[in-house]
Amino acid sequence: MISSELDAAGVRDPALREAYRQCRILNAQHGKTFFLATRLLAPAQRPAVHALYGFARRADDILDDFDDRQTTAQRADRLEQLGAQLFTARVDGAPSDDPALAAVVHTARKYDIGWDLFDDFLESMRMDLTETDYPNRAALEKYMYGSAEVIGLQMLPVLGTAGPREEAAPYAAALGKAFQLTNFLRDVDEDLQRGRVYLPADELAAHDVDRDLLSWCHENRRTDPRVRRALAEQLGATRRVYDYAARGIAKLHPRSRPCVAAALTLYSEILDCIEDMDFAIFSHRATVGTGRRLQVAAGGLLKAWRARMSGN
Repeated sequence: MISSELDAAGVRDPALREAYRQCRILNAQHGKTFFLATRLLAPAQRPAVHALYGFARRADDILDDFDDRQTTAQRADRLEQLGAQLFTARVDGAPSDDPALAAVVHTARKYDIGWDLFDDFLESMRMDLTETDYPNRAALEKYMYGSAEVIGLQMLPVLGTAGPREEAAPYAAALGKAFQLTNFLRDVDEDLQRGRVYLPADELAAHDVDRDLLSWCHENRRTDPRVRRALAEQLGATRRVYDYAARGIAKLHPRSRPCVAAALTLYSEILDCIEDMDFAIFSHRATVGTGRRLQVAAGGLLKAWRARMSGN
């Protein structure tokens, strides 16, 4: 399957093919919902998406592979090395032994993806080294621009648009933000274990919620009523971001719409799962069942096939 995708994408160099293959493996292992949605894209588009995921995962691993023997300074150094390697590869065209770098540089050149988007992404990753709380939504939005919105903007040239790219850009950025906000809600407990809270402190405080109360919920595997109310408010705000992002699907190239619609549907249903379990996120992980994921994927596959057959 991967060989046919790479053939369709025009990737001939053996080393580069192997780099893309490694990125695809990462996507399949760690981004199951995202990977499933990617299957709805045309084969020629898929390697680029895997490359973008692989690079983002490469940075995430530096931050989230919590080895007590690694200091913040050492992690910062590894992140700086990644940025320097990306700069060298994109400016000098020097080959990289890192599959994520080799594949993403090739993808960025092929689709004319702005290098500033990668710089903004790495800047938010640097924030993760020292920022553990966000006092208000403005501070969180600053972080999310580089960590989530730019991912949507990087994807846009690969997906293609029905009109000018700049018209679709705000919606693509919003979808990246919606996905990340969903992760923040689902992973409150996991993030606490890493010393982080990705929810605006002032909005939590309006419900008498602070880090200490969240830690109590973690330790007791229970959701305090005040936390439940705060999470419900955050969930409602996230749904509004999805509503806005959904309006941009029609601005994408027809062949890409089924993929994005499926990803939006499946990720937004994580919010439904959180509600259905009454915000018991400290004792359960909200997931969309395999049956439902396959059902959405099957419907998207039919739509994607029709779009390709019609020549779109």
